[in-house]
Amino acid sequence: MSDFLSDRIKLLPQSATLAMNKQSQLLKAQGYDICDLSIGEPNFPTPPYVQQAAKEAIDSGSYFTYSPVAGYLDLRTAITRKLAKENNIICTPEQIVVSTGAKQSLSNLFLCLLNPGDEVIVYTPYWVSYASIVQLAGGKSVFLKGSKENNYEPTSEQLEQAITNKTKAIIFSSPSNPTGSVLSKSSLMAIAEVLERHKHVLIVADEIYEHINFTDDFTSIGSIASIQDRVVTINGFSKSYAMTGWRVGYLAAPLWLTKACEKIQGQLTSGTCSISQRAALAAFDVDMQIIAEMRTIYKRRRDLAMKGISNIPGVTCNMPLGAFYLFPDISYYFGYTDGEQDIKTAEDFCMYILKEAKVTLVDGAAFGEPNCIRLSYATSDEVIQEAMERMQKALQKLFPSR
Repeated sequence: MSDFLSDRIKLLPQSATLAMNKQSQLLKAQGYDICDLSIGEPNFPTPPYVQQAAKEAIDSGSYFTYSPVAGYLDLRTAITRKLAKENNIICTPEQIVVSTGAKQSLSNLFLCLLNPGDEVIVYTPYWVSYASIVQLAGGKSVFLKGSKENNYEPTSEQLEQAITNKTKAIIFSSPSNPTGSVLSKSSLMAIAEVLERHKHVLIVADEIYEHINFTDDFTSIGSIASIQDRVVTINGFSKSYAMTGWRVGYLAAPLWLTKACEKIQGQLTSGTCSISQRAALAAFDVDMQIIAEMRTIYKRRRDLAMKGISNIPGVTCNMPLGAFYLFPDISYYFGYTDGEQDIKTAEDFCMYILKEAKVTLVDGAAFGEPNCIRLSYATSDEVIQEAMERMQKALQKLFPSR
């Protein structure tokens, strides 16, 4: 019966991060002690104030019906206030569409934008779902790769050369999943300068890790006046407020585009869960000191993970400035073996570490960089320390196969 499946789904790759997390859960269920560094999920509880708001929404009995397709007006209004205050992005509630996670916001966006053959420039390494969402929408991803020495930032010259008359948009995340890079204001200004000359191109800025940022400043490209009428800002509550399971994301965009996104969401899912939206509204009243404390812990974990990686011979890694990932280059071990398994790719490396060390990692090829792996330090200090020690011991067993 698999022949009944569409070509669309047959050609679509499985999410590498979710696949490895699933493998981790299966092994845990079998009794293995697994150090899971695969999934990008905060290990903090949702702030109690947010939990309480959800309980009160249930107890009120007022939120058991369909919610508005684009989201409750008070939530969209609160998002505009947040964007104005924190990001210098000025928009109206009508320019906000609340969706079931930022992933749906991106899906809505590209389904509204792309015709077959349209191109989207994707800053690489990239979050695994960007290319798949573009593919589902009928578009073509054009990958723009920066160097590790430049924190994986492509140059403005690279961007200029990648733009064609088929280019519909560019997309990047800052702070970046998977590299942890944060685009500086000067970098964003350089992007804006290029795009001022290409008025047919939209800019999609994924800022979901905005508050997990170890730099002294954060700039939204949507605040740059010369291009702000072509910027789509993607954000949500999953990472900053430890609300992954609540599934609330949003986009801010030009009115013509939010109307289109509301239209398609009305056909696909309608409005996001009513109770989750009430919780999201309450998140804006959470004491920012709670967010700052989480950020401090993430930075400590980053340093702990970087120390562990630095003790592994042959492995190199850029210093992440945000998010909660390391993206080390492990290509040194290509051509090594334990006598049974040859390591030829990053996927082989991940499977060897899973077998020998019971540590789950994610193959960097899924992010557009086949020489790297991604590991998440959004877990406890103890798990990070144990995982690093296990990896070091496992890699000491390898020797050149040639």
